Amino acid sequence: MQLKKVVAALGAAAAMTTGIMAGSTSAAAAPGCPSLYVVAIPGTWETGHDKAPGPGMLAGVTNGLPRNTDVDYVTYAATAFPWEGDVYGQSKKQAVDAARGLITDKLAACGGTDIALVGYSQGADAAGDLAAEIGTGVSKIAPGKVKAVGLISDPRRSPTDVQVGPIAQGAGAGGARPGGFGWISDRVRTICAVDDLYCATATDDFVTRFAGFLAQSSDANPANLWRYQIEAGAIMNDLMAHGGVPTLQAQLSETANQQRAKDLERFYRSQAHTLYGSYSVGGGQTAITWMHNWIAQQA
Repeated sequence: MQLKKVVAALGAAAAMTTGIMAGSTSAAAAPGCPSLYVVAIPGTWETGHDKAPGPGMLAGVTNGLPRNTDVDYVTYAATAFPWEGDVYGQSKKQAVDAARGLITDKLAACGGTDIALVGYSQGADAAGDLAAEIGTGVSKIAPGKVKAVGLISDPRRSPTDVQVGPIAQGAGAGGARPGGFGWISDRVRTICAVDDLYCATATDDFVTRFAGFLAQSSDANPANLWRYQIEAGAIMNDLMAHGGVPTLQAQLSETANQQRAKDLERFYRSQAHTLYGSYSVGGGQTAITWMHNWIAQQA
């Protein structure tokens, strides 16, 4: 009899642990609540505090989703440079905080509703950070509530993230997220055009990687000091493995800087960062149509 009680107690504890880790799925959405709530975060300059929330690149993803789906767009500074008012790190933090608030409010009103996150460019950076926060258990939002996370041109793409379409080399210019997406890794999909330098920076391009790190750390948040140390350490370790300081000096030479200027000019002319509406990922689908169909399947 005592053994049966112990087994029962262990079973209850296991069930409770599973519920905490997976964020046990709720019952069907209540009347008046959507089955799926999609929070979309536009890219740099696609929105702003003086603009109404606009879909931008993500319009094709969110338009025409099933009727049992609600969509909200995040408004944030969406700036990148200090002279615009908010540095990149502060702008992205606004997006993360706003998206988190939208989701928290929706779940408070509609406990049976599931969540999808989608973002483009800086918006993908923010959506990915919030997804990582949820997936690693830092957030109060249960991982089990997240059905899908779609990231288009994520500046923090990791080589281990599940890519859709042609496989882009390297990683995002801002460096991979320490800890990844945790318990929701299987529900995250990323799309990066092979020539998009924002999400496909070569491992040995240390100038770009350091620039990306400086942009990511520009919010100067003491709470993120541990993350900055890990990310800076990763760049330094790779640099040492590729020849150390002389390698960095060579990449900063006048000749190298001239070549980098030409490469950047070629990149901007190619519009690789802005052509996801026509970028083929196979099966007759573009990046945008694939993401739309995938999100629709979760509703």
